[in-house]
Amino acid sequence: MRTDIFARLDREPEPPKIEIPRMSRTRLVLFGGTSAFYLAIVVAVLASTWLVVIDWKVMLFRPYQQWPELHAFLDYFVVLGQRGPTAVMVAAWLGWRSWRQHTLRPLLVLGVSLLLLNSTVGAVKIGLGRLGPHYATQIGSAELFAGGDIFPSGHTANAVVTWGILAYLATTPKTRRYLSALSATVSLGVGLTTVYLGTHWLSDVLLGWAAGLLILLALPWCEPLIGRTEAWIFEQRERWRARRRLAPSLPVAAGGPRPALVTQRAPAEETASCAPGAVGGRTVLPGSPAGAGGRVSRPRKHPVRPERPSVAPGGGGRATASRQTTGG
Repeated sequence: MRTDIFARLDREPEPPKIEIPRMSRTRLVLFGGTSAFYLAIVVAVLASTWLVVIDWKVMLFRPYQQWPELHAFLDYFVVLGQRGPTAVMVAAWLGWRSWRQHTLRPLLVLGVSLLLLNSTVGAVKIGLGRLGPHYATQIGSAELFAGGDIFPSGHTANAVVTWGILAYLATTPKTRRYLSALSATVSLGVGLTTVYLGTHWLSDVLLGWAAGLLILLALPWCEPLIGRTEAWIFEQRERWRARRRLAPSLPVAAGGPRPALVTQRAPAEETASCAPGAVGGRTVLPGSPAGAGGRVSRPRKHPVRPERPSVAPGGGGRATASRQTTGG
Protein backbone atom coordinates (compact mmCIF):
# COMPACT_ATOMS: atom_id res chain seq x y z
CA MET A 1 0.00 0.00 0.00
CA ARG A 2 1.35 3.40 -1.02
CA THR A 3 1.95 5.93 1.75
CA ASP A 4 3.48 8.84 -0.15
CA ILE A 5 1.59 11.96 -1.17
CA PHE A 6 1.00 10.69 -4.71
CA ALA A 7 -1.21 7.90 -3.36
CA ARG A 8 -4.04 10.44 -3.12
CA LEU A 9 -3.97 10.74 -6.92
CA ASP A 10 -5.07 7.11 -7.29
CA ARG A 11 -8.72 6.24 -7.64
CA GLU A 12 -10.38 4.99 -4.47
CA PRO A 13 -11.39 1.32 -4.77
CA GLU A 14 -14.80 1.94 -3.22
CA PRO A 15 -16.98 5.08 -3.18
CA PRO A 16 -16.48 6.87 0.16
CA LYS A 17 -19.35 7.57 2.52
CA ILE A 18 -19.91 11.29 2.10
CA GLU A 19 -22.06 13.13 4.61
CA ILE A 20 -24.46 15.37 2.68
CA PRO A 21 -25.22 18.72 4.37
CA ARG A 22 -28.79 19.13 5.61
CA MET A 23 -30.87 22.23 6.17
CA SER A 24 -30.20 22.56 9.88
CA ARG A 25 -31.64 25.17 12.21
CA THR A 26 -28.42 27.19 12.03
CA ARG A 27 -28.60 27.27 8.26
CA LEU A 28 -32.22 28.38 8.40
CA VAL A 29 -31.33 31.24 10.74
CA LEU A 30 -28.44 32.31 8.50
CA PHE A 31 -30.64 32.05 5.41
CA GLY A 32 -33.32 34.22 7.01
CA GLY A 33 -30.82 36.84 8.21
CA THR A 34 -29.08 37.02 4.83
CA SER A 35 -32.44 37.36 3.06
CA ALA A 36 -33.37 40.28 5.32
CA PHE A 37 -29.99 41.93 4.61
CA TYR A 38 -30.53 41.41 0.87
CA LEU A 39 -33.95 43.10 0.96
CA ALA A 40 -32.62 45.95 3.10
CA ILE A 41 -29.90 46.75 0.53
CA VAL A 42 -32.41 46.73 -2.33
CA VAL A 43 -34.83 49.00 -0.45
CA ALA A 44 -32.04 51.39 0.57
CA VAL A 45 -30.95 51.81 -3.05
CA LEU A 46 -34.50 52.12 -4.37
CA ALA A 47 -35.24 54.87 -1.82
CA SER A 48 -31.92 56.67 -2.52
CA THR A 49 -31.00 56.67 1.16
CA TRP A 50 -27.66 57.20 2.89
CA LEU A 51 -26.29 54.09 1.15
CA VAL A 52 -26.48 55.83 -2.22
CA VAL A 53 -24.70 58.84 -0.72
CA ILE A 54 -21.86 56.55 0.41
CA ASP A 55 -21.73 55.05 -3.08
CA TRP A 56 -21.10 58.47 -4.59
CA LYS A 57 -18.52 59.47 -1.97
CA VAL A 58 -16.47 56.32 -2.62
CA MET A 59 -16.81 56.77 -6.35
CA LEU A 60 -15.66 60.42 -6.25
CA PHE A 61 -12.77 59.44 -3.96
CA ARG A 62 -11.43 57.38 -6.90
CA PRO A 63 -9.37 54.74 -5.07
CA TYR A 64 -7.55 53.74 -8.26
CA GLN A 65 -6.04 57.23 -8.31
CA GLN A 66 -5.18 57.24 -4.61
CA TRP A 67 -3.19 53.98 -4.81
CA PRO A 68 -2.14 53.58 -8.43
CA GLU A 69 0.63 51.10 -7.55
CA LEU A 70 -2.01 48.43 -6.83
CA HIS A 71 -3.76 48.78 -10.16
CA ALA A 72 -1.64 46.30 -12.16
CA PHE A 73 -1.93 43.54 -9.57
CA LEU A 74 -5.65 44.01 -8.91
CA ASP A 75 -6.39 43.91 -12.65
CA TYR A 76 -5.29 40.26 -12.56
CA PHE A 77 -6.70 39.47 -9.14
CA VAL A 78 -10.23 40.44 -10.15
CA VAL A 79 -10.21 37.59 -12.70
CA LEU A 80 -10.87 35.26 -9.74
CA GLY A 81 -14.43 36.57 -9.85
CA GLN A 82 -15.07 36.14 -13.57
CA ARG A 83 -17.51 33.35 -14.29
CA GLY A 84 -15.70 31.73 -17.23
CA PRO A 85 -12.15 31.24 -15.89
CA THR A 86 -13.26 30.34 -12.36
CA ALA A 87 -15.87 27.85 -13.58
CA VAL A 88 -13.29 26.06 -15.73
CA MET A 89 -10.75 25.82 -12.90
CA VAL A 90 -13.23 24.62 -10.29
CA ALA A 91 -14.94 22.22 -12.73
CA ALA A 92 -11.58 20.59 -13.54
CA TRP A 93 -10.87 20.03 -9.84
CA LEU A 94 -14.37 18.72 -9.08
CA GLY A 95 -14.27 16.50 -12.18
CA TRP A 96 -11.15 14.78 -10.86
CA ARG A 97 -12.84 14.35 -7.49
CA SER A 98 -15.89 12.84 -9.17
CA TRP A 99 -13.72 10.30 -11.00
CA ARG A 100 -11.71 9.46 -7.88
CA GLN A 101 -14.72 9.01 -5.59
CA HIS A 102 -17.03 7.26 -8.11
CA THR A 103 -19.71 9.96 -7.82
CA LEU A 104 -21.15 12.76 -9.94
CA ARG A 105 -22.31 14.82 -6.97
CA PRO A 106 -19.47 17.43 -7.04
CA LEU A 107 -20.12 18.30 -10.67
CA LEU A 108 -23.90 18.28 -10.21
CA VAL A 109 -23.66 20.59 -7.19
CA LEU A 110 -21.51 23.00 -9.19
CA GLY A 111 -23.97 22.93 -12.09
CA VAL A 112 -26.98 23.59 -9.85
CA SER A 113 -25.24 26.44 -8.03
CA LEU A 114 -24.20 28.16 -11.27
CA LEU A 115 -27.72 27.75 -12.63
CA LEU A 116 -29.19 29.37 -9.53
CA LEU A 117 -26.57 32.12 -9.67
CA ASN A 118 -27.24 33.03 -13.30
CA SER A 119 -31.02 32.96 -12.95
CA THR A 120 -31.38 34.91 -9.67
CA VAL A 121 -28.59 37.46 -10.06
CA GLY A 122 -29.29 37.94 -13.76
CA ALA A 123 -32.98 38.56 -13.16
CA VAL A 124 -32.30 41.26 -10.53
CA LYS A 125 -29.65 42.89 -12.74
CA ILE A 126 -32.04 43.20 -15.69
CA GLY A 127 -35.02 44.14 -13.55
CA LEU A 128 -33.34 47.05 -11.73
CA GLY A 129 -31.21 48.20 -14.68
CA ARG A 130 -28.68 50.20 -12.64
CA LEU A 131 -25.81 52.00 -14.35
CA GLY A 132 -22.21 51.63 -13.12
CA PRO A 133 -20.05 54.43 -11.72
CA HIS A 134 -18.31 55.05 -15.05
CA TYR A 135 -21.67 55.61 -16.79
CA ALA A 136 -23.44 57.64 -14.06
CA THR A 137 -25.21 60.75 -15.35
CA GLN A 138 -26.48 62.60 -12.24
CA ILE A 139 -24.60 63.03 -8.97
CA GLY A 140 -26.54 61.66 -6.03
CA SER A 141 -28.85 59.55 -8.19
CA ALA A 142 -29.23 55.80 -7.71
CA GLU A 143 -29.08 55.38 -11.52
CA LEU A 144 -31.81 52.72 -11.51
CA PHE A 145 -33.98 51.59 -14.45
CA ALA A 146 -31.55 53.15 -16.91
CA GLY A 147 -30.71 50.04 -18.94
CA GLY A 148 -27.67 48.95 -16.92
CA ASP A 149 -26.81 45.55 -15.47
CA ILE A 150 -24.52 46.32 -12.55
CA PHE A 151 -26.64 45.68 -9.43
CA PRO A 152 -25.83 43.28 -7.78
CA SER A 153 -22.17 42.68 -8.57
CA GLY A 154 -21.83 39.51 -10.66
CA HIS A 155 -18.08 39.27 -9.97
CA THR A 156 -18.69 39.27 -6.23
CA ALA A 157 -21.59 36.80 -6.26
CA ASN A 158 -19.69 34.47 -8.58
CA ALA A 159 -16.60 34.54 -6.33
CA VAL A 160 -18.73 33.67 -3.30
CA VAL A 161 -20.48 30.75 -5.04
CA THR A 162 -17.61 29.30 -7.08
CA TRP A 163 -15.01 29.25 -4.31
CA GLY A 164 -17.59 28.55 -1.60
CA ILE A 165 -18.53 25.31 -3.40
CA LEU A 166 -15.13 23.91 -2.47
CA ALA A 167 -15.87 24.43 1.22
CA TYR A 168 -19.42 23.11 0.83
CA LEU A 169 -18.14 19.86 -0.72
CA ALA A 170 -15.31 19.33 1.78
CA THR A 171 -15.38 15.89 3.40
CA THR A 172 -13.70 16.72 6.73
CA PRO A 173 -14.42 19.54 9.23
CA LYS A 174 -10.81 20.72 9.18
CA THR A 175 -10.75 21.01 5.40
CA ARG A 176 -14.11 22.76 5.46
CA ARG A 177 -12.81 25.41 7.87
CA TYR A 178 -9.70 26.10 5.79
CA LEU A 179 -11.61 26.28 2.52
CA SER A 180 -14.29 28.50 4.07
CA ALA A 181 -11.63 30.98 5.17
CA LEU A 182 -10.00 30.87 1.74
CA SER A 183 -13.27 31.40 -0.16
CA ALA A 184 -14.30 34.25 2.17
CA THR A 185 -10.95 35.98 1.63
CA VAL A 186 -11.14 35.64 -2.14
CA SER A 187 -14.76 36.82 -2.38
CA LEU A 188 -14.14 39.81 -0.08
CA GLY A 189 -11.02 40.73 -2.05
CA VAL A 190 -12.76 40.47 -5.43
CA GLY A 191 -15.67 42.63 -4.25
CA LEU A 192 -13.45 45.39 -2.86
CA THR A 193 -11.28 45.22 -6.00
CA THR A 194 -14.27 46.09 -8.19
CA VAL A 195 -14.90 49.14 -5.97
CA TYR A 196 -11.22 50.12 -6.24
CA LEU A 197 -11.31 49.85 -10.05
CA GLY A 198 -14.52 51.91 -10.18
CA THR A 199 -16.55 49.23 -12.00
CA HIS A 200 -19.10 48.79 -9.17
CA TRP A 201 -20.79 50.81 -6.48
CA LEU A 202 -20.22 49.73 -2.88
CA SER A 203 -23.89 48.73 -2.60
CA ASP A 204 -23.44 46.46 -5.66
CA VAL A 205 -20.76 44.55 -3.80
CA LEU A 206 -22.83 44.28 -0.61
CA LEU A 207 -25.75 42.81 -2.56
CA GLY A 208 -23.41 40.48 -4.46
CA TRP A 209 -22.06 39.03 -1.21
CA ALA A 210 -25.61 38.46 0.05
CA ALA A 211 -26.76 36.89 -3.25
CA GLY A 212 -23.87 34.40 -3.35
CA LEU A 213 -24.27 33.46 0.30
CA LEU A 214 -28.01 32.81 -0.16
CA ILE A 215 -27.24 30.31 -2.94
CA LEU A 216 -24.72 28.44 -0.79
CA LEU A 217 -27.14 28.32 2.14
CA ALA A 218 -29.99 27.05 -0.06
CA LEU A 219 -28.02 24.16 -1.63
CA PRO A 220 -29.18 21.52 0.94
CA TRP A 221 -32.72 21.97 -0.39
CA CYS A 222 -31.42 20.88 -3.81
CA GLU A 223 -29.64 17.74 -2.56
CA PRO A 224 -32.63 15.35 -3.09
CA LEU A 225 -32.90 16.47 -6.71
CA ILE A 226 -29.14 16.08 -7.17
CA GLY A 227 -29.28 12.55 -5.72
CA ARG A 228 -32.12 11.49 -8.03
CA THR A 229 -30.32 12.95 -11.04
CA GLU A 230 -27.12 11.08 -10.19
CA ALA A 231 -29.01 7.79 -9.75
CA TRP A 232 -30.78 8.26 -13.10
CA ILE A 233 -27.51 8.95 -14.92
CA PHE A 234 -25.86 5.84 -13.45
CA GLU A 235 -28.94 3.77 -14.34
CA GLN A 236 -28.78 4.92 -17.95
CA ARG A 237 -25.08 4.10 -18.04
CA GLU A 238 -25.68 0.54 -16.82
CA ARG A 239 -28.44 0.01 -19.38
CA TRP A 240 -26.16 1.18 -22.15
CA ARG A 241 -23.39 -1.16 -20.99
CA ALA A 242 -25.84 -4.07 -20.82
CA ARG A 243 -27.01 -3.40 -24.38
CA ARG A 244 -23.43 -3.36 -25.58
CA ARG A 245 -22.66 -6.68 -23.89
CA LEU A 246 -25.74 -8.37 -25.39
CA ALA A 247 -25.48 -6.83 -28.87
CA PRO A 248 -24.76 -9.49 -31.60
CA SER A 249 -22.09 -9.10 -34.24
CA LEU A 250 -23.05 -6.77 -37.04
CA PRO A 251 -24.53 -8.59 -40.12
CA VAL A 252 -23.33 -8.06 -43.70
CA ALA A 253 -25.14 -5.11 -45.24
CA ALA A 254 -27.84 -6.05 -47.75
CA GLY A 255 -26.58 -5.82 -51.32
CA GLY A 256 -22.97 -5.73 -50.20
CA PRO A 257 -20.18 -7.81 -51.71
CA ARG A 258 -20.29 -11.48 -50.80
CA PRO A 259 -17.27 -13.75 -50.66
CA ALA A 260 -16.77 -15.80 -53.82
CA LEU A 261 -17.40 -19.53 -53.58
CA VAL A 262 -14.39 -21.53 -54.78
CA THR A 263 -15.08 -25.10 -55.90
CA GLN A 264 -12.10 -27.38 -55.68
CA ARG A 265 -11.82 -30.29 -58.05
CA ALA A 266 -10.78 -33.70 -56.88
CA PRO A 267 -7.24 -34.75 -57.86
CA ALA A 268 -8.51 -37.91 -59.55
CA GLU A 269 -11.00 -35.87 -61.61
CA GLU A 270 -8.25 -33.49 -62.73
CA THR A 271 -6.11 -36.49 -63.77
CA ALA A 272 -8.95 -37.94 -65.77
CA SER A 273 -9.70 -34.63 -67.50
CA CYS A 274 -6.02 -34.15 -68.43
CA ALA A 275 -5.54 -37.67 -69.85
CA PRO A 276 -4.61 -37.95 -73.56
CA GLY A 277 -8.04 -39.44 -74.35
CA ALA A 278 -9.97 -36.43 -72.93
CA VAL A 279 -11.13 -33.65 -75.20
CA GLY A 280 -13.02 -30.61 -73.93
CA GLY A 281 -13.86 -32.31 -70.60
CA ARG A 282 -15.24 -35.47 -72.39
CA THR A 283 -13.67 -38.91 -72.63
CA VAL A 284 -13.13 -40.24 -76.17
CA LEU A 285 -13.05 -43.98 -76.67
CA PRO A 286 -10.17 -45.46 -78.63
CA GLY A 287 -10.78 -45.65 -82.31
CA SER A 288 -13.59 -43.07 -82.19
CA PRO A 289 -12.26 -39.58 -82.96
CA ALA A 290 -14.22 -36.70 -81.52
CA GLY A 291 -16.55 -35.07 -83.97
CA ALA A 292 -16.58 -38.12 -86.27
CA GLY A 293 -19.56 -39.86 -84.79
CA GLY A 294 -17.58 -41.80 -82.22
CA ARG A 295 -19.04 -42.79 -78.87
CA VAL A 296 -18.42 -40.19 -76.26
CA SER A 297 -18.99 -40.75 -72.56
CA ARG A 298 -19.29 -37.85 -70.08
CA PRO A 299 -16.89 -37.84 -67.11
CA ARG A 300 -18.17 -39.03 -63.79
CA LYS A 301 -18.94 -36.51 -61.14
CA HIS A 302 -17.66 -38.73 -58.32
CA PRO A 303 -13.95 -39.41 -57.81
CA VAL A 304 -12.60 -41.99 -60.27
CA ARG A 305 -11.15 -45.10 -58.72
CA PRO A 306 -7.71 -46.23 -59.82
CA GLU A 307 -8.48 -48.85 -62.47
CA ARG A 308 -6.43 -51.87 -63.36
CA PRO A 309 -6.07 -52.90 -67.00
CA SER A 310 -8.73 -55.36 -67.92
CA VAL A 311 -8.84 -57.49 -71.06
CA ALA A 312 -12.04 -59.07 -72.26
CA PRO A 313 -11.96 -62.69 -73.33
CA GLY A 314 -10.78 -63.06 -76.89
CA GLY A 315 -8.50 -59.99 -76.74
CA GLY A 316 -11.16 -57.54 -77.89
CA GLY A 317 -11.52 -55.63 -74.67
CA ARG A 318 -12.35 -51.85 -74.29
CA ALA A 319 -9.56 -49.64 -73.01
CA THR A 320 -10.24 -47.59 -69.93
CA ALA A 321 -10.31 -43.82 -69.85
CA SER A 322 -6.89 -43.62 -68.19
CA ARG A 323 -5.13 -46.00 -70.68
CA GLN A 324 -3.31 -44.43 -73.59
CA THR A 325 -4.07 -45.60 -77.13
CA THR A 326 -1.19 -46.27 -79.49
CA GLY A 327 -3.22 -46.35 -82.71
CA GLY A 328 -5.05 -48.96 -84.91
